[in-house]
Amino acid sequence: RVAAVQIVMSRARGIPKGLAGPIFLSLVITMLLMLALVTELIVRPHPWYAPQLVVPLTGMLLGNTVSALAVGLSRFYESMEERRDEVDMMLALGATAWESARPSVISSIRLGLLPTTASLASIVTIPGMMAGQVIAGGDPLNAAKYQFVVFGAIAALTLLADGLIMAMVYRTCFTTDDQYQTPKAR
Repeated sequence: RVAAVQIVMSRARGIPKGLAGPIFLSLVITMLLMLALVTELIVRPHPWYAPQLVVPLTGMLLGNTVSALAVGLSRFYESMEERRDEVDMMLALGATAWESARPSVISSIRLGLLPTTASLASIVTIPGMMAGQVIAGGDPLNAAKYQFVVFGAIAALTLLADGLIMAMVYRTCFTTDDQYQTPKAR
């Protein structure tokens, strides 16, 4: 297993076994997409794989995404268990598995975005990357621009990764006949 997947699995509480694949897939797809967007459309380093940009950017994006996925997955399974009677009632009245899981999915995405939203609110302070560029003698305006790009990328990546993982795992709470089942926790 990849270390990031192990971190998500260890931080998330009450999640079922067998989610390493979807977590890995979610991280890979979203990280590659966001790295490609940031490096090719915004920063445009030469060469495109410039390690002095790609390595720290990957670390910042991956660190925030791992935390968001762990929080989001934990919240999803907690919410589904809390809403067990409601989910059963919705299914009995003809709702699909997606329709009955949707409130829990939305709740988990919101909670997964909370740390990112809180860090965006603290822009009044000078974040680490921006401070490092200024201390190294870089232009403060360029440092601020890069910091905003990183904050935006983290927010977009967190939303995308949480949405993707929820789309992949919500079915773990249902049987093939669309009946609610408590997933077997690890």
